[in-house]
Amino acid sequence: MKIIIGSKNPAKIMAVQTAFSDYEAEIISKNVPSGVSDQPFSDEETIKGAINRAYGALEISGGQIGIGLEGGVQKTEYGLFLCNWGALAEEGKNPIIGGGARIPLPEEVSARLFAGEELGPVMDDYAKKVNVRKNEGAVGIFTNGQVNRAEMFSHVMNLLIGQYEYRKMG
Repeated sequence: MKIIIGSKNPAKIMAVQTAFSDYEAEIISKNVPSGVSDQPFSDEETIKGAINRAYGALEISGGQIGIGLEGGVQKTEYGLFLCNWGALAEEGKNPIIGGGARIPLPEEVSARLFAGEELGPVMDDYAKKVNVRKNEGAVGIFTNGQVNRAEMFSHVMNLLIGQYEYRKMG
């Protein structure tokens, strides 16, 4: 089986590799555009980005499965929350979709996102680190390392693979 990830982000690649570790699979990562804004600002936009990456990965690769993983934010009455969504695409079938952990962002980070900045660069500045998005992610910073970005997306991948296996049984 050939599985194509619609991203070169190391945290996303690690999540997919971990999730498919029990499969005989070749896993390839490709840069695939999300087709949504650089900073998705709703569940709907984040889901759409994940689906676009998953089907885009299928189209450019000839693989059997395309995976799209997308991080974004969702405004609630309790503040701006991190959100993350994934999609698993197979040719000619509806996407399989799963979402993951949510935590609120501090007001000073949220304010910068509402002003038009993207979370990745904001987090680098906020945490005084480089490439937070390719390492622990905002979730890693704000959970004091208890959950990192790869683990967060691994949870989403487990939801996707479980649904994939269930669909194959039908």
